[in-house]
Amino acid sequence: MKVFGTRADGARLERMRASPRWTGQAFRNVRPIPPGLRDRTGPAPTLTDFLCGDERRTPNGPLPSVSPLDAWKKPSDSGLRATWLGHSTVLLELDGLRVLTDPVWGKRASPSQLIGPKRFQPVPVALKAMPPVDLVVISHDHYDHLDYPTIRTLAKTDVPFVTSLGVGAHLEGWGIPAERIVELDWWESWTLPGADLTVTAAPSQHFSGRGLKDRNATLWSSLVVRSAKHAVFFSGDTGLTTEYRDIAERLGPFDLVMLEVGAYHPSWGDIHLGPEHALEAFELLGGGVFLPVHWGTFALAMHAWDQPAEVLLTSAAARDGRLLMPRLGEAVEPSHERVLVPWWRSAEHGSRKPEAADPPPSSTAVQLPWPLD
Repeated sequence: MKVFGTRADGARLERMRASPRWTGQAFRNVRPIPPGLRDRTGPAPTLTDFLCGDERRTPNGPLPSVSPLDAWKKPSDSGLRATWLGHSTVLLELDGLRVLTDPVWGKRASPSQLIGPKRFQPVPVALKAMPPVDLVVISHDHYDHLDYPTIRTLAKTDVPFVTSLGVGAHLEGWGIPAERIVELDWWESWTLPGADLTVTAAPSQHFSGRGLKDRNATLWSSLVVRSAKHAVFFSGDTGLTTEYRDIAERLGPFDLVMLEVGAYHPSWGDIHLGPEHALEAFELLGGGVFLPVHWGTFALAMHAWDQPAEVLLTSAAARDGRLLMPRLGEAVEPSHERVLVPWWRSAEHGSRKPEAADPPPSSTAVQLPWPLD
């Protein structure tokens, strides 16, 4: 099945084997997580846990969302704007250039359209209605980040892709010409031709694979996107690691930090952050403005669907940063301050989906000092 992707060979495989991350058979994380950062407790969840988990793993009704199309017609005031489209898909606008992260428009985070985690919240804008994008960045090859039907649609455009080592084999197998694919090892950079936009791959603490026999056959990365005046950090999927300090020193400071906060479990502490560790990672990265991603779209763990948001709301007392929690489709500028409102709670009370005539939201920024003992 094409959806499983393609194994790298030839020159692509030789380049992967030359990576310091390559063990001879697969990629590995650089170092084990120090005991002081470890949060890997309890048994791993079973298939029964997934199938018979808490009924609150999905909301009672649709989440509030807005169409971003009108907002996208106007340039941002500050030169940096972000629109969260669900899960880890964000449209970044940096000094007039559009970058799309981990685009997923598919109905399921699965190789099957019949079984597997099903999207409980639609993307607030159709893929065919998206404005032209200058670049797509993909952190790794898991189904909730690398979506076959979405890539097949994007293959019909001329947009270039930047991704981690080995992931290009999947893209090429799905119709993306090799000349439109750039694969990076950690700390490698690439600049968009004719533009002041650079992408750098950086460490993350995760794994990869789309089938039963390709565990860690491709690399996973966090990504830093830097334009003439702005810099954005995108975590992809990751556990908590002190390598964030190295990233801050080598690639920071960041105007916007996008970190995964959902789909976590105590036994997954090495490979997923969750909201509390995301706050620690945010501090390691040097603070700035924090946009939580990887939640509000798929039920990929046993916790309540809104738990990440609620934990952030109560735990993120602020120290030197601001928390951005926009509604789906709401185009926000990190430099603009607004009062954070827990808009997601309306889904539990059956509130209607906002209409175009609704007043502008006040959902985005709050000063947040938190003690990280």
